[in-house]
Amino acid sequence: MKPRILVVSQVPREGLCELEKRFEVIYPETTVLNKDSILHRIPECDGVLSVFTRSFDREVISAGQNLKIIANFGVGYNNIDVDYATEHGIVVTNTPFAVCEPTAEMAMGLMLAVTRRIAECDRGLRTNPDFKWGLMENLGTGLWGKTLGIIGMGKIGKALARRAVTFGMKIQYHNRKPLISDEESKYNATYCSFEELLTSSDVISLNCPLTPETEHLIGESQLRMCKSSAFLINTARGTIVDEAALAKALEEGWIKGAGLDVYEQEPGINPGLLLLQNVVMTPHTGTGTIETRIETAREASENIIRFFEGRRDISIVNPSVFHRIH
Repeated sequence: MKPRILVVSQVPREGLCELEKRFEVIYPETTVLNKDSILHRIPECDGVLSVFTRSFDREVISAGQNLKIIANFGVGYNNIDVDYATEHGIVVTNTPFAVCEPTAEMAMGLMLAVTRRIAECDRGLRTNPDFKWGLMENLGTGLWGKTLGIIGMGKIGKALARRAVTFGMKIQYHNRKPLISDEESKYNATYCSFEELLTSSDVISLNCPLTPETEHLIGESQLRMCKSSAFLINTARGTIVDEAALAKALEEGWIKGAGLDVYEQEPGINPGLLLLQNVVMTPHTGTGTIETRIETAREASENIIRFFEGRRDISIVNPSVFHRIH
C-alpha cells in the first residue's frame, strides 16, 4: 500500500504531480484544515505537508502514530514543535529555495514604497482632493549611496543584497558568523556588530529566522539606537519586532518609517500602526506569487519523495533526527 500524505491546506496541485504519482495524497475539502480535522486524519498518515498557519504542537504530533515526516510549505517552521518531533524520530523539512527571490523582491518593494512615499502619495491622490503637488512637496528619501543593514545574511538576505547593490546601496550585515571573504566581495558587504548595524544603517532589513534568541530582537532600546532618518523593513517574522515599540518609534520620530509584511498577532495589527502615514503594510504576501506557490509545493513534495526513497539530500531542519531513525 502506498504511504499516505496529508495536505493540510489547498496549495497548487501543479506542484504536487510527482507526489500524487508515488503516494496516496489526502487533500482538504476546505481551504485549510482546522486542528480537529488534522487530529482526526493524521493517525492514518505517514507524512504531512503543513503550512505555517497551522500549528503542529505536541498534541497534533502525538496523534500521528505513523508519522515520519512533516514537510512545511515555506521557509519558516516556528509553527512546528521541532524538538518534540525530533524526540519521536520525525523529520521536519522546509522550502528555503522557492521563497528566496520573491521575499527579497517584497523587501525591496517595501523599501522603495516607504522611502519614496509611494503608498502615502497614492492614498493622498485617491482620498484628498486638496492633495498638494509641487517642487518641494512629498519629498522622499533616495536609496543611492545609502547604507543597507541586513540582519540575517542567509539566502534571502543575499538575494536582497544583490538587488540593493544595483540601486547603488552600500551593504553591511550582521549574522551568527561572517560570510567567507569571496561572498562578502560578491556583494561588497561588510560584517559588523548588531549595535553598529543599528546605529549606522539608513535602512535595516530583517531577514533572520524566528528563534528564542530573535524574538523581540528589535524593541524600544534597539529602535532608540537607530538614526532618526532610518527605515525598518520586516519580511521575516512579526514577533522579531516589538510592534508596540515600533508604533511608538514611528509616531515619535525615533525612526523615519517602516515597511512591514509580517506582524506579531496575524492577522491582527497593532492599531497604532494603522493610523500612521510613515508605514507601508502588506498582508504577509512576501511569497505571494502563483509561480512561488507552485514551486514551493514542488519543493515540499520533493522533500517527501526523497525522504521515502531513503535520501538525505533534503531541506531538513532537524538533522539530528537521523541518529534516532537509524
